[in-house]
Amino acid sequence: MTEQEKQPTADRDRTHKEAGEDQSSQETVQDDGAQVSTDSATAGVPEAAIPELVIISGMSGAGRSTAAKCLEDLGWFVVDNLPPALIPTMVELGARSQGNVARIAVVVDVRGRRFFDNLRESLADLESKHVTRRIVFLESSDEALVRRFESVRRPHPLQGDGRIVDGIDAERELLRELRGDADLVIDTSSLNVHELRAKMDAQFAGEEEPELRATVMSFGFKYGLPVDADLVADMRFLPNPHWIPELRPFNGLNEEVSAYVFNQPGAKEFLDRYAELLRLIAAGYRREGKRYVTIAIGCTGGKHRSVATAEKLAARLAAEGVETVVVHRDMGRE
Repeated sequence: MTEQEKQPTADRDRTHKEAGEDQSSQETVQDDGAQVSTDSATAGVPEAAIPELVIISGMSGAGRSTAAKCLEDLGWFVVDNLPPALIPTMVELGARSQGNVARIAVVVDVRGRRFFDNLRESLADLESKHVTRRIVFLESSDEALVRRFESVRRPHPLQGDGRIVDGIDAERELLRELRGDADLVIDTSSLNVHELRAKMDAQFAGEEEPELRATVMSFGFKYGLPVDADLVADMRFLPNPHWIPELRPFNGLNEEVSAYVFNQPGAKEFLDRYAELLRLIAAGYRREGKRYVTIAIGCTGGKHRSVATAEKLAARLAAEGVETVVVHRDMGRE
Protein backbone atom coordinates (compact mmCIF):
# COMPACT_ATOMS: atom_id res chain seq x y z
CA MET A 1 0.00 0.00 0.00
CA THR A 2 1.43 3.38 -0.98
CA GLU A 3 1.85 6.30 1.41
CA GLN A 4 -0.94 8.17 -0.36
CA GLU A 5 -3.28 5.21 0.02
CA LYS A 6 -2.42 5.12 3.73
CA GLN A 7 -3.65 8.72 4.15
CA PRO A 8 -7.05 9.13 5.78
CA THR A 9 -9.80 10.00 3.29
CA ALA A 10 -10.26 13.53 4.70
CA ASP A 11 -6.53 14.23 4.38
CA ARG A 12 -6.49 13.01 0.76
CA ASP A 13 -9.49 15.21 -0.08
CA ARG A 14 -7.80 18.21 1.51
CA THR A 15 -4.60 17.50 -0.46
CA HIS A 16 -6.51 17.32 -3.76
CA LYS A 17 -8.40 20.55 -2.92
CA GLU A 18 -5.18 22.43 -2.13
CA ALA A 19 -3.61 21.19 -5.33
CA GLY A 20 -6.66 22.37 -7.27
CA GLU A 21 -6.49 25.78 -5.63
CA ASP A 22 -2.81 26.10 -6.50
CA GLN A 23 -3.57 25.23 -10.09
CA SER A 24 -6.53 27.68 -10.27
CA SER A 25 -4.31 30.59 -9.17
CA GLN A 26 -1.94 30.12 -12.08
CA GLU A 27 -2.24 31.74 -15.47
CA THR A 28 -4.07 29.80 -18.15
CA VAL A 29 -4.06 30.18 -21.90
CA GLN A 30 -7.36 30.12 -23.75
CA ASP A 31 -7.86 28.44 -27.11
CA ASP A 32 -7.61 31.80 -28.87
CA GLY A 33 -4.22 32.43 -27.28
CA ALA A 34 -5.46 35.14 -24.86
CA GLN A 35 -3.59 34.90 -21.59
CA VAL A 36 -5.72 35.56 -18.52
CA SER A 37 -5.11 35.47 -14.80
CA THR A 38 -7.49 33.85 -12.33
CA ASP A 39 -6.18 35.88 -9.41
CA SER A 40 -8.50 38.87 -10.00
CA ALA A 41 -12.22 39.34 -9.52
CA THR A 42 -12.56 39.01 -13.28
CA ALA A 43 -10.92 35.58 -13.24
CA GLY A 44 -10.72 33.76 -16.52
CA VAL A 45 -11.96 36.78 -18.51
CA PRO A 46 -9.77 38.43 -21.18
CA GLU A 47 -9.00 42.04 -20.35
CA ALA A 48 -10.76 43.11 -23.56
CA ALA A 49 -14.03 41.70 -22.15
CA ILE A 50 -13.96 43.84 -19.00
CA PRO A 51 -16.67 46.52 -19.41
CA GLU A 52 -16.14 50.26 -19.33
CA LEU A 53 -17.35 51.88 -16.13
CA VAL A 54 -18.76 55.34 -15.49
CA ILE A 55 -19.54 56.43 -11.94
CA ILE A 56 -22.14 59.20 -11.77
CA SER A 57 -22.22 61.21 -8.57
CA GLY A 58 -22.65 64.75 -7.39
CA MET A 59 -25.04 66.99 -5.53
CA SER A 60 -28.60 65.88 -4.86
CA GLY A 61 -30.84 67.83 -7.22
CA ALA A 62 -28.04 68.53 -9.71
CA GLY A 63 -29.31 66.08 -12.33
CA ARG A 64 -27.79 62.68 -11.60
CA SER A 65 -30.94 60.85 -12.72
CA THR A 66 -31.05 62.79 -15.99
CA ALA A 67 -27.40 62.01 -16.69
CA ALA A 68 -27.96 58.33 -15.93
CA LYS A 69 -31.04 58.20 -18.16
CA CYS A 70 -29.04 59.73 -20.99
CA LEU A 71 -26.39 57.00 -20.73
CA GLU A 72 -29.14 54.39 -20.59
CA ASP A 73 -30.56 55.76 -23.84
CA LEU A 74 -27.06 55.49 -25.34
CA GLY A 75 -26.97 51.77 -24.55
CA TRP A 76 -25.21 51.75 -21.19
CA PHE A 77 -26.29 49.33 -18.47
CA VAL A 78 -27.28 51.69 -15.63
CA VAL A 79 -27.55 50.81 -11.94
CA ASP A 80 -28.94 53.46 -9.59
CA ASN A 81 -27.86 53.83 -5.96
CA LEU A 82 -25.52 50.85 -5.93
CA PRO A 83 -23.49 50.54 -2.71
CA PRO A 84 -19.87 51.38 -3.63
CA ALA A 85 -18.59 48.11 -2.17
CA LEU A 86 -20.58 46.21 -4.82
CA ILE A 87 -19.15 48.10 -7.82
CA PRO A 88 -16.29 45.59 -8.43
CA THR A 89 -18.85 42.76 -8.27
CA MET A 90 -21.00 44.48 -10.87
CA VAL A 91 -17.97 44.87 -13.15
CA GLU A 92 -17.14 41.19 -12.68
CA LEU A 93 -20.67 40.18 -13.67
CA GLY A 94 -20.45 42.41 -16.72
CA ALA A 95 -17.14 40.83 -17.68
CA ARG A 96 -18.77 37.40 -17.59
CA SER A 97 -21.69 38.44 -19.80
CA GLN A 98 -19.82 37.47 -22.99
CA GLY A 99 -19.89 41.03 -24.26
CA ASN A 100 -23.59 41.64 -23.59
CA VAL A 101 -22.74 44.24 -20.95
CA ALA A 102 -19.85 46.24 -22.40
CA ARG A 103 -20.55 49.57 -20.66
CA ILE A 104 -21.80 50.05 -17.11
CA ALA A 105 -22.90 53.28 -15.43
CA VAL A 106 -23.34 53.34 -11.66
CA VAL A 107 -25.07 56.15 -9.75
CA VAL A 108 -23.49 56.69 -6.33
CA ASP A 109 -24.97 59.27 -3.98
CA VAL A 110 -25.60 60.11 -0.35
CA ARG A 111 -28.63 57.83 -0.16
CA GLY A 112 -26.00 55.11 0.25
CA ARG A 113 -23.90 57.20 2.64
CA ARG A 114 -23.28 54.37 5.12
CA PHE A 115 -21.45 52.58 2.29
CA PHE A 116 -19.78 55.72 0.98
CA ASP A 117 -16.54 55.15 2.87
CA ASN A 118 -16.05 52.01 0.78
CA LEU A 119 -15.94 53.95 -2.49
CA ARG A 120 -12.24 54.79 -2.41
CA GLU A 121 -11.37 51.19 -1.62
CA SER A 122 -13.52 50.02 -4.54
CA LEU A 123 -11.89 52.52 -6.89
CA ALA A 124 -8.44 51.31 -5.87
CA ASP A 125 -9.57 47.73 -6.44
CA LEU A 126 -10.81 48.60 -9.94
CA GLU A 127 -7.57 50.38 -10.77
CA SER A 128 -5.53 47.35 -9.74
CA LYS A 129 -7.60 45.26 -12.15
CA HIS A 130 -7.05 47.75 -15.00
CA VAL A 131 -10.75 48.58 -15.31
CA THR A 132 -11.36 51.68 -17.42
CA ARG A 133 -13.43 53.90 -15.15
CA ARG A 134 -14.50 57.53 -15.25
CA ILE A 135 -16.20 59.71 -12.67
CA VAL A 136 -18.85 62.22 -13.75
CA PHE A 137 -19.71 64.77 -11.05
CA LEU A 138 -22.90 66.85 -11.29
CA GLU A 139 -22.47 70.25 -9.61
CA SER A 140 -24.89 73.12 -9.03
CA SER A 141 -25.07 76.35 -7.05
CA ASP A 142 -26.71 76.49 -3.64
CA GLU A 143 -29.38 78.85 -4.99
CA ALA A 144 -30.32 76.50 -7.82
CA LEU A 145 -30.42 73.46 -5.52
CA VAL A 146 -32.62 75.21 -2.95
CA ARG A 147 -34.96 76.33 -5.70
CA ARG A 148 -35.25 72.80 -7.08
CA PHE A 149 -35.92 71.19 -3.70
CA GLU A 150 -38.52 73.80 -2.86
CA SER A 151 -40.24 73.38 -6.21
CA VAL A 152 -40.78 69.63 -5.63
CA ARG A 153 -41.45 70.12 -1.88
CA ARG A 154 -38.98 67.46 -0.87
CA PRO A 155 -36.38 67.62 1.91
CA HIS A 156 -32.69 67.30 1.18
CA PRO A 157 -31.47 63.78 2.06
CA LEU A 158 -29.02 65.15 4.65
CA GLN A 159 -30.90 68.09 6.15
CA GLY A 160 -32.42 66.15 9.03
CA ASP A 161 -34.18 68.63 11.30
CA GLY A 162 -32.32 71.57 9.79
CA ARG A 163 -32.77 73.63 6.65
CA ILE A 164 -32.20 72.64 3.04
CA VAL A 165 -28.98 74.67 2.98
CA ASP A 166 -27.70 72.68 5.97
CA GLY A 167 -28.16 69.47 4.01
CA ILE A 168 -26.43 70.99 0.97
CA ASP A 169 -23.46 72.09 3.08
CA ALA A 170 -23.15 68.62 4.62
CA GLU A 171 -23.32 66.97 1.22
CA ARG A 172 -20.67 69.26 -0.28
CA GLU A 173 -18.31 68.37 2.53
CA LEU A 174 -19.01 64.66 2.11
CA LEU A 175 -18.41 64.77 -1.65
CA ARG A 176 -15.48 67.19 -1.66
CA GLU A 177 -12.80 64.56 -2.19
CA LEU A 178 -14.79 62.72 -4.87
CA ARG A 179 -15.34 65.98 -6.76
CA GLY A 180 -11.59 66.52 -6.79
CA ASP A 181 -11.08 63.08 -8.35
CA ALA A 182 -13.77 63.55 -11.01
CA ASP A 183 -12.85 63.21 -14.67
CA LEU A 184 -15.77 65.39 -15.76
CA VAL A 185 -17.57 68.07 -13.72
CA ILE A 186 -20.81 69.47 -15.16
CA ASP A 187 -22.33 72.58 -13.61
CA THR A 188 -26.10 72.35 -14.08
CA SER A 189 -26.99 75.60 -12.30
CA SER A 190 -28.28 77.22 -15.48
CA LEU A 191 -29.02 74.09 -17.53
CA ASN A 192 -32.41 72.61 -18.27
CA VAL A 193 -32.97 68.89 -18.80
CA HIS A 194 -32.42 69.09 -22.56
CA GLU A 195 -29.18 71.05 -22.22
CA LEU A 196 -27.80 68.54 -19.70
CA ARG A 197 -28.67 65.68 -22.02
CA ALA A 198 -26.90 67.50 -24.86
CA LYS A 199 -23.75 67.80 -22.72
CA MET A 200 -23.84 64.10 -21.88
CA ASP A 201 -24.42 63.20 -25.52
CA ALA A 202 -21.46 65.33 -26.55
CA GLN A 203 -19.20 63.44 -24.14
CA PHE A 204 -20.44 59.86 -24.52
CA ALA A 205 -22.28 59.45 -27.84
CA GLY A 206 -19.14 58.96 -29.96
CA GLU A 207 -18.36 55.50 -31.28
CA GLU A 208 -14.69 55.79 -30.32
CA GLU A 209 -13.34 57.37 -27.17
CA PRO A 210 -10.90 60.21 -27.97
CA GLU A 211 -7.72 60.69 -26.00
CA LEU A 212 -8.85 64.06 -24.68
CA ARG A 213 -11.99 66.17 -24.92
CA ALA A 214 -11.87 69.89 -24.24
CA THR A 215 -14.65 72.34 -23.53
CA VAL A 216 -13.56 75.92 -24.16
CA MET A 217 -15.94 78.25 -22.35
CA SER A 218 -16.11 82.03 -22.54
CA PHE A 219 -17.60 83.81 -19.54
CA GLY A 220 -17.96 87.17 -17.85
CA PHE A 221 -16.28 87.74 -14.49
CA LYS A 222 -19.17 89.94 -13.41
CA TYR A 223 -21.40 86.84 -13.57
CA GLY A 224 -19.02 84.70 -11.53
CA LEU A 225 -16.40 82.06 -12.23
CA PRO A 226 -17.56 78.79 -13.83
CA VAL A 227 -17.50 76.21 -11.05
CA ASP A 228 -16.66 73.39 -13.45
CA ALA A 229 -13.55 75.04 -14.93
CA ASP A 230 -10.24 73.19 -14.73
CA LEU A 231 -8.24 76.14 -16.10
CA VAL A 232 -9.10 79.85 -16.14
CA ALA A 233 -7.55 82.58 -18.30
CA ASP A 234 -8.26 86.29 -17.81
CA MET A 235 -8.45 88.44 -20.97
CA ARG A 236 -9.07 91.71 -19.13
CA PHE A 237 -5.47 92.73 -19.81
CA LEU A 238 -6.64 93.67 -23.32
CA PRO A 239 -8.59 96.86 -24.21
CA ASN A 240 -12.34 96.34 -24.06
CA PRO A 241 -14.20 96.68 -27.41
CA HIS A 242 -17.20 97.76 -25.35
CA TRP A 243 -15.75 101.26 -25.35
CA ILE A 244 -15.56 101.39 -29.15
CA PRO A 245 -19.01 102.66 -30.21
CA GLU A 246 -19.05 100.86 -33.57
CA LEU A 247 -18.03 97.54 -31.96
CA ARG A 248 -20.15 97.69 -28.81
CA PRO A 249 -23.34 96.15 -30.33
CA PHE A 250 -21.46 93.10 -31.63
CA ASN A 251 -19.79 90.16 -29.89
CA GLY A 252 -16.57 88.24 -30.28
CA LEU A 253 -17.95 86.13 -33.11
CA ASN A 254 -17.91 89.23 -35.28
CA GLU A 255 -14.83 89.42 -37.53
CA GLU A 256 -14.23 93.11 -36.82
CA VAL A 257 -14.38 92.55 -33.07
CA SER A 258 -12.03 89.56 -33.31
CA ALA A 259 -9.60 91.54 -35.48
CA TYR A 260 -9.66 94.42 -32.98
CA VAL A 261 -8.93 92.08 -30.08
CA PHE A 262 -6.02 90.30 -31.75
CA ASN A 263 -4.45 93.47 -33.11
CA GLN A 264 -3.84 94.59 -29.52
CA PRO A 265 -0.31 94.28 -28.07
CA GLY A 266 0.14 90.92 -26.38
CA ALA A 267 -3.00 89.24 -27.75
CA LYS A 268 -1.36 87.00 -30.35
CA GLU A 269 1.58 86.31 -28.04
CA PHE A 270 -0.83 85.23 -25.30
CA LEU A 271 -2.66 82.86 -27.66
CA ASP A 272 0.60 81.29 -28.84
CA ARG A 273 2.03 80.79 -25.36
CA TYR A 274 -1.23 79.64 -23.81
CA ALA A 275 -1.68 77.08 -26.60
CA GLU A 276 1.86 75.87 -25.91
CA LEU A 277 1.08 75.61 -22.20
CA LEU A 278 -2.07 73.63 -22.95
CA ARG A 279 -0.07 71.16 -25.02
CA LEU A 280 2.12 70.52 -21.99
CA ILE A 281 -0.89 70.18 -19.68
CA ALA A 282 -2.78 67.97 -22.14
CA ALA A 283 0.14 65.55 -22.31
CA GLY A 284 0.08 65.30 -18.52
CA TYR A 285 -3.68 64.80 -18.45
CA ARG A 286 -3.36 61.94 -20.93
CA ARG A 287 -0.64 60.28 -18.85
CA GLU A 288 -2.87 60.53 -15.78
CA GLY A 289 -5.88 59.16 -17.65
CA LYS A 290 -7.87 62.41 -17.49
CA ARG A 291 -10.08 62.58 -20.57
CA TYR A 292 -11.97 65.83 -20.06
CA VAL A 293 -10.83 69.39 -19.49
CA THR A 294 -12.82 72.61 -19.26
CA ILE A 295 -10.88 75.74 -20.17
CA ALA A 296 -12.60 78.96 -19.13
CA ILE A 297 -11.69 82.22 -20.88
CA GLY A 298 -13.01 85.30 -19.10
CA CYS A 299 -13.45 89.00 -19.65
CA THR A 300 -15.66 91.56 -17.92
CA GLY A 301 -19.00 90.72 -19.51
CA GLY A 302 -18.26 87.57 -21.48
CA LYS A 303 -19.21 89.23 -24.78
CA HIS A 304 -16.16 90.44 -26.72
CA ARG A 305 -12.62 89.51 -25.65
CA SER A 306 -13.36 86.15 -24.07
CA VAL A 307 -15.59 85.04 -26.95
CA ALA A 308 -13.02 85.96 -29.61
CA THR A 309 -10.21 84.26 -27.68
CA ALA A 310 -12.25 81.12 -26.97
CA GLU A 311 -12.98 80.72 -30.67
CA LYS A 312 -9.32 81.11 -31.64
CA LEU A 313 -8.11 78.77 -28.90
CA ALA A 314 -10.68 76.09 -29.75
CA ALA A 315 -9.58 76.20 -33.38
CA ARG A 316 -5.96 75.69 -32.29
CA LEU A 317 -6.88 72.69 -30.13
CA ALA A 318 -9.02 71.12 -32.83
CA ALA A 319 -6.18 71.48 -35.34
CA GLU A 320 -3.97 69.51 -32.92
CA GLY A 321 -6.40 66.61 -32.70
CA VAL A 322 -8.19 67.53 -29.47
CA GLU A 323 -11.95 67.05 -29.73
CA THR A 324 -13.26 70.47 -28.76
CA VAL A 325 -16.62 71.98 -27.85
CA VAL A 326 -17.07 75.75 -27.57
CA VAL A 327 -19.56 77.22 -25.09
CA HIS A 328 -20.25 80.94 -24.70
CA ARG A 329 -21.83 80.99 -21.26
CA ASP A 330 -22.70 84.65 -20.86
CA MET A 331 -22.93 85.94 -24.41
CA GLY A 332 -26.31 87.64 -24.85
CA ARG A 333 -26.96 88.22 -21.14
CA GLU A 334 -26.55 91.98 -21.41
